[in-house]
Amino acid sequence: MVKTPRVRAAPFPTRDQIATFIRESETHVGKREIARAFRLDADQKVELRRVLKAMENDGALGRERRRFHPGGALPSVAVIEITGIDTDGETTARPFNWAGGPPPLICVMPEKRSRSAYAVGERVLARLRASPSGAYEARVIRRLTAAPDRTLGVVTRVGEGTRIVPVDKRARSEFLLSPEAAAGAQPGELVWAEVQPGRPLGLKQARVVEKLGSTQAPGAISLITLCDHDIPHEFPADALAQAQAAGPAALAGRIDLRAVPLVTIDGEDARDFDDAVWAEPDGDAANPGGWHLLVAIADVAHYVRPGDALDRSALLRGNSVYFPDRVVPMLPAALSNGWCSLVPGEDRPCLAAHLWIDADGVLVRHRFERAMMRSAARLTYRQVQAVHDGRSADEAVRLPMIGPLYGAYRALARARAARGVLELDMPERRVRLADDGSVATIELRERFDSHKLIEEFMIAANVAAAEALEERKAPVMYRVHDQPSREKLESLREFLETIDLRLPRGQVLRPRDFNRILARVEGRPEQRMVNEVVLRSQAQAAYDPVNIGHFGLALRRYSHFTSPIRRYADLLVHRSLIRALRLGDGGLSGTGEDFAKVAEHISGTERRATAAERDAVDRFTAVYLAEQVGGVLPGRITGVTRFGLFVTLDETGGDGLVPVSSLPDDYYQHDDKAHCLIGRRHGLTFRLGDAVEARLVEANALTGGVILELMGSAGASRSRSRGRSQPPRSRIPARRR
Repeated sequence: MVKTPRVRAAPFPTRDQIATFIRESETHVGKREIARAFRLDADQKVELRRVLKAMENDGALGRERRRFHPGGALPSVAVIEITGIDTDGETTARPFNWAGGPPPLICVMPEKRSRSAYAVGERVLARLRASPSGAYEARVIRRLTAAPDRTLGVVTRVGEGTRIVPVDKRARSEFLLSPEAAAGAQPGELVWAEVQPGRPLGLKQARVVEKLGSTQAPGAISLITLCDHDIPHEFPADALAQAQAAGPAALAGRIDLRAVPLVTIDGEDARDFDDAVWAEPDGDAANPGGWHLLVAIADVAHYVRPGDALDRSALLRGNSVYFPDRVVPMLPAALSNGWCSLVPGEDRPCLAAHLWIDADGVLVRHRFERAMMRSAARLTYRQVQAVHDGRSADEAVRLPMIGPLYGAYRALARARAARGVLELDMPERRVRLADDGSVATIELRERFDSHKLIEEFMIAANVAAAEALEERKAPVMYRVHDQPSREKLESLREFLETIDLRLPRGQVLRPRDFNRILARVEGRPEQRMVNEVVLRSQAQAAYDPVNIGHFGLALRRYSHFTSPIRRYADLLVHRSLIRALRLGDGGLSGTGEDFAKVAEHISGTERRATAAERDAVDRFTAVYLAEQVGGVLPGRITGVTRFGLFVTLDETGGDGLVPVSSLPDDYYQHDDKAHCLIGRRHGLTFRLGDAVEARLVEANALTGGVILELMGSAGASRSRSRGRSQPPRSRIPARRR
């Protein structure tokens, strides 16, 4: 019998050799791949397992960890769990029940056929293919489970147990949190949690999937709001690197406007400066009394090119989001506060709109050019108004261009009045913070003519941009505002009739028809209420490549051109102008066929930002009001629902809920047409617009929720039938005793 000679085992690799092999591998590797590469026998494989564990524990794998996974390469078919959407808009996932080091990156390929988007936490069976970068591409075979319900909340100790209290004030219940499901989260921490299936009665269980930090940390209120609305607030590394690498633009190929004394005019708390203005009388004898306006906008398209890292992250965000204590910019600070910010005394590339208007503010002609500018001053609305009114002693802002700016504004204001623009008066809250981040005051923002001046200059430039693109049959991202729907108009008419106001019937309504109603209530107690109801009757403005006009501004065509730092729509308009007018590099790529998809996306991000900004102000307001719990505050009813009244407090502008259960004992009928609650037995009526006094019962900083209780029957009146009978729309007992 011939004996087979024993094969000698290969020398066991050193730790450096193992690390080098992992680093230089083109795909993910595991113990099996390492053992095969170094031809290790069974005994050596046992030793390899011990060495790899030690290397992981002491950090010797370093950067190689991203390529090493204890389980080795992923199988060709596996169950994966959706984790979100990256900055490129691609769906990402990880292996289900992954244990060990950082999971490999899995990008889910889009389906050829239409199907609904995957939700975070959803599990799918997918076919996997390793890519040269070390990531995996996944093609879904079939869906396995729906995404679990997720909640954003605060870990809270309740008695002997722990719960998650949702930060969404619309949430109806808390969730139980067992020690093994807490993932180390401590009371006071903000967490994302998955709601676990359970019995239909009682509180459900939840499992912590991500810890976000303490609710007592600086900036916690804004962080809660960002997470609650799924707003991305960290830039990918490649976008940050691209922004940091940016530098000054060359003068070559640009018109030199540095000698023109352009100025920026913004609020005291403005964080970016992307528009500058200048004006002079038009010297053309054919345009007597006319004006030449210059609106210069930061040339963001020079720095952000179609498809690059900055462009992808900007599109994902859609717009900047502004909170009282921070801004979440669309572009990294190196651009938004640096090369794309029109800082005084520094050269900045811009896209300039030359506008010629006649004495009545009508746009006569326009010209766009790529230029280099140098801002003469950074002014505030208050400063400019004080100079115009002759009240300023500040020689630094006594600039000669302010007079012509107001002259041009008066002409634009005449055009605005002639068009009959919808003139709603909706005060805006402003949260002022102290140096330590606490809320110092909450006040209504002041409105000066200087605000209106800038608005009219920007509107004129936006109109000119749309006209210039239409003339050249180039793609336009319009800002559209549809007419009010028939249903909303009918509801508005019925409400106005309850306060003896009439909206015309049987004709096409124009903004000036609403203005006549608003003028009739000016200075009356119903003024704020009527403004609010008219606003609710209007359609929502949006972005669209198909033009339907702008109803509120009474304009046939309108785009957004003036804020490419903070709105992606404006960047698209800049790119389209650059290509259509042959103004150099950075123009629109493609034909604009994807504008419809982009329009839907950025209209959604705008709505998301508006809701988040409102919620943030509500939360800061609740923090401010928390010290006044038990106090009695004046306010006005600004919302009526079947479950209670919404009251806006006079001093802060904050909104609070008066639950129907706290109203004087009765059985209340909700009249949604007349916006009132009517006591069925006693006839007490609570109407939209009624002045009230309310006791502050609760102010929750985490949710922004404020609970109020009316003092006695303050604000209520006795119901008047007005000679007609209406069936009850809903009947709600105030108290069941």
